[in-house]
Amino acid sequence: MPKQKFYVVWKGVNPGVYTSWTDCQLQIQGYKGALYKSFDSLEEAEHAFETPAHHYINKKQEREPSLCQIPENFNLNCLAVDAACSGNPGPMEYRGVYLLTGQEIFHFGPIYGTNNIGEFLAIVHGLALLKQKGIDMPIYSDSRNALLWVKQKKCKTKLERTSRTEELFRMIERAEKWLRENSYTTPLLKWETEKWGEVPADFGRK
Repeated sequence: MPKQKFYVVWKGVNPGVYTSWTDCQLQIQGYKGALYKSFDSLEEAEHAFETPAHHYINKKQEREPSLCQIPENFNLNCLAVDAACSGNPGPMEYRGVYLLTGQEIFHFGPIYGTNNIGEFLAIVHGLALLKQKGIDMPIYSDSRNALLWVKQKKCKTKLERTSRTEELFRMIERAEKWLRENSYTTPLLKWETEKWGEVPADFGRK
């Protein structure tokens, strides 16, 4: 498990101390002259935030090593979805995050299942919510399997249907039914993790 880091944003959309790289990115992406740095403890980060940035960084902005960033021209008016599973199968949960503000729009779980099922349900949840609200924006997922399953309107899981997974399979059936009975124009797009870093809806458990 990677060590917890804390991120100070001196100049950005909302300056402050953040507990995840995803939240930090949302404050600095596309912000000209953004100033930020990571610290190993919350105490150190809070102290740094009260101190002028030049005490901690050089004129050339320090960047997080080995971490990618969303392209500068990326349209943040979109929904990112992701799932996490402790074991596979195991306790699974999923959520959707609005990139422009970093706000969590929906969250479900935990429920016993698999990561792929969670990714599938997250996309369908996002589709249904956007259609219900009359909102037109893309949905990003980092799961090729889930995107394909949604396109095929079928969750092709190999998880066994038992008394333990019955509730989950009822959710799958409702999601498949929604896909069969509803049309949508929402673009479903692949989040390019290798280029952009973890999807902003990531649960940070890797």
